[in-house]
Amino acid sequence: MTADRDKVVRLLKTARGQMEGILKMIDENRYCIDISNQIMACQAVLSKANREVLNAHLKSCVLNSSGDDSKEKLEEIARILDQLL
Repeated sequence: MTADRDKVVRLLKTARGQMEGILKMIDENRYCIDISNQIMACQAVLSKANREVLNAHLKSCVLNSSGDDSKEKLEEIARILDQLL
């Protein structure tokens, strides 16, 4: 992976910590809106990690591909964008 590995790992560990906190909030029967806000915060961190990975993919795998491989890489990105949007 050509993404900033340390940054991606840090973001994923943050999301994991948030998930653990959310589970604890649920166990404690905390206010639903507070739980929802924490879920959205966790989603934002995961989205940021995903952007980092996808940007690295574009800058390395897609940019350096050629021929049939290039077409395949572009189709992969198109499928991912469809899922994200």
